[in-house]
Amino acid sequence: MLRGEKMGDFKYLSIVEWAKNYINENHMREGDRFLSEKELCDIHGVSRQTVRQALMTLENDNILTKRRGSGTFVGSASAPAPAVSQGCMVGVISTYFSDYIFPGIVTGIEKVLRENDIAMQMAITHNRVSDETRALKTMLSQDVKGLIIEPSKSALPNPNMKLYEKIGEMNIPVVFFNAKYPWSDFPCVAIDDEAAGRVATEYLWKTGHRKISGIFTLDDIQGHKRYSGYMQTLISHNSSDAEHDVLWFATNERKTLFETSEKRILKLIYDSTAIVCYNDNIAVSLLNFCRKHGIRVPDDLSIVGIDNSKLSRICEVPLTTVTHPHQLLGEAAAKKLIDAMNGAPLKGNDTLFAPELMIRSSTRPLTR
Repeated sequence: MLRGEKMGDFKYLSIVEWAKNYINENHMREGDRFLSEKELCDIHGVSRQTVRQALMTLENDNILTKRRGSGTFVGSASAPAPAVSQGCMVGVISTYFSDYIFPGIVTGIEKVLRENDIAMQMAITHNRVSDETRALKTMLSQDVKGLIIEPSKSALPNPNMKLYEKIGEMNIPVVFFNAKYPWSDFPCVAIDDEAAGRVATEYLWKTGHRKISGIFTLDDIQGHKRYSGYMQTLISHNSSDAEHDVLWFATNERKTLFETSEKRILKLIYDSTAIVCYNDNIAVSLLNFCRKHGIRVPDDLSIVGIDNSKLSRICEVPLTTVTHPHQLLGEAAAKKLIDAMNGAPLKGNDTLFAPELMIRSSTRPLTR
């Protein structure tokens, strides 16, 4: 549960939520010995300073207690804390937490919930369906009154469908953010991803580029929609061969994509004057790949990202990118959930933010 603390270092908060789940899942009672600092460092791959910050937060909430010379033990408040407003607690489930656009989104959610005296219980899935299952079951066991969820692998068949049906039967309102499962009637708050793909591609076309390639993720709906916007634009300009100039990747391949697909990416670059990337993460990785191979950006290749993340502004060649509302999106998701908890209808009530282009140094008009 977050109690209005400054949302800055999210690594320690992730450990806080993990520790609460660990205590619950292992049915630990007051006085049971908890894990040591070293064990927590090894499990989470973080520094002792981050672990100590997490332990301090847990101690302040009486979830853990330290005994000098003996170690750390489960405290008197190890059970989920009561919600701050008439027993009301909301569950927030995100694929990721500590970087990219997610801190801003979570900050927006927390801000609105706090202003309405609603407590927040958070879980991270790392984009794994099994972790989403565990998070949903944990939230339900803690009697949450609503859920704000970013789905895991939203473009793939999901075994949690029955669990979501049960949530609907229990009249627990759900609001998805960033994407939603195609089979779900629950509303979603997101950027208009098709429009984002169109905005990025149309800009490149208008600035003279005709050989425009794309790199998109295949296992989430955002990737499909951004690809759709990209293709719609090129088809409208009678450039229907563009689908052959697309590289698809699975989310869990992102970190190794530019190593395992080096030849394919080089061919894509040499066959193109510009590339639309699924998001800024991929765009920055492409920038680094180009530098490694002596490809000049934007002289040899123009690159456009999507999300307007912090990465897009601080990388070596600042990225031209499509905006994402970050904190405003989180605020809108929380407001929509609160409205639903107060009886507002949910079905067919999506909220889409219109994207805009931020032009920076990674693109240039193509002169002929």
